[in-house]
Amino acid sequence: MVRVRLALASAVVLSAGVLTACSSDPTPSAVTIGWADNTRQAVQVSWKDSNAPNRISIEGIVSSSPSYIKYLAAGEPNSWAIPTSAFPPDGNYKIALAVGTSQGGITSKLARSPMFDTDGPQRPSDAVATPSGKDVVVTWKVPPPAQDFTPGDPLDVPKGSQVYQPVIGSNGQPFRAVGAGTTSTRQVVKNVKPPYFFQLRAKNEWASLTGGEISARTSYTTAAVPTLWTFGHQMMIRGRTVLQEISCAESRCLAQQNTAAGLTVVVLAQNKAGGPWVQAGRGTTQPGGHFEVRVNTVGSRSYRAYVPAASRAGSLSTESSSKTYLTRSRLQIQGAGYSGGNLHNRNDVINAVVVVRPVVNSAAMLQFWNGKTWGNVKATPIRNGRATLAFKATKPGLFAYRFLVPGTSYLGTTVYGTATPSLVLRVR
Repeated sequence: MVRVRLALASAVVLSAGVLTACSSDPTPSAVTIGWADNTRQAVQVSWKDSNAPNRISIEGIVSSSPSYIKYLAAGEPNSWAIPTSAFPPDGNYKIALAVGTSQGGITSKLARSPMFDTDGPQRPSDAVATPSGKDVVVTWKVPPPAQDFTPGDPLDVPKGSQVYQPVIGSNGQPFRAVGAGTTSTRQVVKNVKPPYFFQLRAKNEWASLTGGEISARTSYTTAAVPTLWTFGHQMMIRGRTVLQEISCAESRCLAQQNTAAGLTVVVLAQNKAGGPWVQAGRGTTQPGGHFEVRVNTVGSRSYRAYVPAASRAGSLSTESSSKTYLTRSRLQIQGAGYSGGNLHNRNDVINAVVVVRPVVNSAAMLQFWNGKTWGNVKATPIRNGRATLAFKATKPGLFAYRFLVPGTSYLGTTVYGTATPSLVLRVR
């Protein structure tokens, strides 16, 4: 009999427990939300109920629901601050309230807050750095905000409250702030010298992201310039520009060398020491930082390759210049030979001709090869860049002559003299 009574008692207790778990408590009411304080680091949710234990969760509207659940014991205030880190950015959510415990589950219907969005900051882009003395002025663009699907929700903040924090990474150092956060799209960074890596940290009440990067680089330019060239002929100047830039990981930034295509290269020329430098040619770097620039040569001049400072969206590079090289210019033999060709009869009058550039009025020396050395034959005047000398072929054979033309000046520069190639004459 004792065993039967105990079994009946247990059945009564179990039945009572099941009825309590399935009963429905009053649903919480008047669910409101707002910012916990001016820092906007937490969302304060408040509600009304009959002093019951509560279960708080976040529901995604179209968005996935985050795994945030908070239980409050009976007797605790009907208010709770949910950190903003609990809300995934760029979604739409409601906060759900119910009566319930972690052991007994939910014992009321859900009450929900108004829907609100967690739109994150707009990513800044197209940042441009403009040097200004020792400082640099950085400007950037921000896309228009995404469509607000919950206009006027309780957590909306005034437009234009997104903050941009400028940071810079330099060699061997982590990122450091270089100015206060701003709601503007312009920042003056004081006393900054390349190479460095500039970045903007965009922040609003829901999230933080990076954008508006600028790689500020130094440049180093080398060039190869011929030491001797012919007047009026195009001369090729070759070289390379190497950049030093900063690459940043999470905790440290390091300097590394790089090259870039598309940098402007200007070849400058100087007629005499202390004189002005003028542009003689222009080109751009190719892959690997290499460049080739053709220049039209005149008199003897000094040359150097110059890469001007360049600033465009996302990059800044300093100016650099190669060493200075002197190229000596020599006269151009535009034509030389014998009138009527190089085959003549004995006792013919031979007319030897030479034409030079630049056009000069001077004197040329006709020389004869005696088998060992060149010997002078006769000088003849050069008029308007042309000289002709007549002589008589007295015996048959194979002979060699040449013109030796002295140097001159052109537009204040020196043009060195030269000799024609050997002019072979065949007499029969």
